[in-house]
Amino acid sequence: MSKTTFDMSVSLDGYVRRADPSPEEPLGVRGEQLHRWAFGDDERDHHVMAEGGQGTGAVIAGRRTYDDSIRFWGADGPTGARRLPVVVVTHEPPADSPRDGVYRFVTGGIEAALRDAREAAAGKNVTIMGGADLGRQFLAARLIDELSIHLVPVLLGSGTPLFTGLPDGHLQLEPVAAIQSPNATHLRFRVVR
Repeated sequence: MSKTTFDMSVSLDGYVRRADPSPEEPLGVRGEQLHRWAFGDDERDHHVMAEGGQGTGAVIAGRRTYDDSIRFWGADGPTGARRLPVVVVTHEPPADSPRDGVYRFVTGGIEAALRDAREAAAGKNVTIMGGADLGRQFLAARLIDELSIHLVPVLLGSGTPLFTGLPDGHLQLEPVAAIQSPNATHLRFRVVR
């Protein structure tokens, strides 16, 4: 059976986006630092990217992530030439999206999105890649098998926190891997059932 992974870059003080986002800078002023590791030239970061993409058959994203990123992703989505299906969780589909795009818009909630993504993934893994609120919903519903956290050595000071607002109770995590580069400490955890 495929696994579902929540994958997110986060600042050392726990933010996934600065408090001052704009259409020109969706992650806020200098917030793109959170993803610089993914586009750099460090071999360890490349390994993490390759390993994370290996076995992935579909991606789930929230509507804000879609709206903020569509101009960068285009019709191919965040996986570029691989063109993996992207299931966008939304209350209402956008009026338009790229022709021949990889996007599917699901209005039935996270469980419906996960069913759709698993079907599209055809037995491969599903990666939830944005945003924080969507990830927290999946965690609260106990629908995540693994967390892949890219801890970036920067303090943003304020913004969108990753893990605040989780419901009562806790999730026990088991460390799976830790890889360090100058750009990020890449941590993987399995959710203990």
